Amino acid sequence: MPTIRPSRDDDLPAITAVYAHHVLHGTGTFETTPPGETDMAARRADVLSKGLPWLVAEEDGQVLGFAYCNWFKPRPAYRFSAEDSIYLAPQAHGRGLGRELLTALAAQAEARGVRKLIAVIGDSANAGSVGVHRSCGFTPVGVLRSCGWKFGRWLDVVLMEKVLGAGDSTSPEAP
Repeated sequence: MPTIRPSRDDDLPAITAVYAHHVLHGTGTFETTPPGETDMAARRADVLSKGLPWLVAEEDGQVLGFAYCNWFKPRPAYRFSAEDSIYLAPQAHGRGLGRELLTALAAQAEARGVRKLIAVIGDSANAGSVGVHRSCGFTPVGVLRSCGWKFGRWLDVVLMEKVLGAGDSTSPEAP
């Protein structure tokens, strides 16, 4: 039975390998060159320094996937909106781990004051990512057509959102 837990420094080799697979073989990320472990460590440190969650799914000591969120944009007015990212190892697909990771990520983001979680999904044909987001309560808000070029073809970006907690019904500054 997989466990969802906060990531640790010693997860970085596995996190780097999972992400590299998606960079080299998938359209969920528009990166074309896999970042190394040092780059992934810096990305993780940046997320954690902001008080945001970076989680892993682990089973029998093996990291099967990871999820994190980061501020949607760096300007202060966006400080209650975060973009999620989720990646699974190839052998972990179809087991419900994406839904488990995203559910846990949304709960932890909400606990940290995030009011809106935003999915920026590479490739409108990415049925797995669109489906897992929909199953976790995200709703579609638009498609940016042909804004990425990877593997010799144009790729869309699907935008989805999920309101967390009180959403926009109260001031985030309220007690």
